[in-house]
Amino acid sequence: MANTSSHTRRVRSPMFIDRRQLLGAGAALAAFGLPRLAHSQSGPIRIGQSAPLSGPVAGAFQGPLAGQKLALDTVNQRGGIGGRPVELVLLDDGYDTARMVENVKLLVERDKVVALTGLGSTAGVAAVLPYLAQTRMPLVGSWTGAHVLRLRPHPSFFTSQASFKDEVEHSLRTLATIHMDTVGVAYQDNAFGELMMPVVETAAKELGVNLVARAPLAVDGSNAADAAKALAAAKPKAVLMIAVGPSVAGFVRAARTSLNVPVYTLSVAASSVAPLGAEARGLAMTQIVPSPWRKVDAMAREFNELAEAAKVPVDYSSYGGYLGAQFLLEALRRAGPRITPDGIIQAIQGIRNWSLGGNILNFGPDRHHGSAWAEITIVDSNGRFRR
Repeated sequence: MANTSSHTRRVRSPMFIDRRQLLGAGAALAAFGLPRLAHSQSGPIRIGQSAPLSGPVAGAFQGPLAGQKLALDTVNQRGGIGGRPVELVLLDDGYDTARMVENVKLLVERDKVVALTGLGSTAGVAAVLPYLAQTRMPLVGSWTGAHVLRLRPHPSFFTSQASFKDEVEHSLRTLATIHMDTVGVAYQDNAFGELMMPVVETAAKELGVNLVARAPLAVDGSNAADAAKALAAAKPKAVLMIAVGPSVAGFVRAARTSLNVPVYTLSVAASSVAPLGAEARGLAMTQIVPSPWRKVDAMAREFNELAEAAKVPVDYSSYGGYLGAQFLLEALRRAGPRITPDGIIQAIQGIRNWSLGGNILNFGPDRHHGSAWAEITIVDSNGRFRR
């Protein structure tokens, strides 16, 4: 994968760190004394990110990273923030929780970043949130929408997009409205899927949707055919799929053969539509990013121009990464001229009625998650999303 910015360094975790120490890192963070962190007010504004550049779901992050790169490269070409370039320090965690914990500590303590952005796994974010609270290190945007991470107020965790809970409720409400209220669930057989199933069950009960069957789905999609057959035996009117990465394509293909009912899924599965080609036709997907093709918004127009010039595909994944970076950049602008972690936190808390690509965000001292907006799109035979 190409570098994420002209001011980006990609660093891998040191291989000499004892793995048992890493596995205990999340629980141990709260027990250790934390260093006093100093942040330079000259030179680049350094931002940290840990993401799966390798591993089973790396492909799902290529689009968001490409869109993020467009935004950061563009602001740097225009002189940066207050005359300072924005430097992204990006570390690969391979979608491994222990590696993310270690990466975040390196970014904060060694690289002296002023903020983190775009952390990429539910379990990983859960593991680092206590450390971020103690260090007062802002996490400005995350690529996991797990509702469980937002249940308790956190002093430095901010999001600009709806949660997975918001998406699940929107999908199930839509199914109930059109009387397709007998539903099977295919859920990813990992921390993501396990955390989401109670959310699905609670929402279904509240909305009067009958969950007739549940089937675990391997992360690599290797049991997709068996999962589809297990759900088919319960005769659902529709299926809700909670998955990301290669399991999405595997299950969609298996569902066309075994189920022949509508499949609804979450926005996190958007990167699987292009590889599926015509086989994605009819897939219903919630979106928590405004349409990148709706060029009435200035951000959408600029994104399309930049994407065309850089030969980046225009889709929800890349536009989501672009908007996520715009949220970060707005926080940095408002935190100036002296940009510190506390200044960024205060700046985001002061955002009111700000449009992020047409999605209106509102924050406050007790409101750190700025949006619950979602809509349903349907994939057509050409792989395009229809609203």
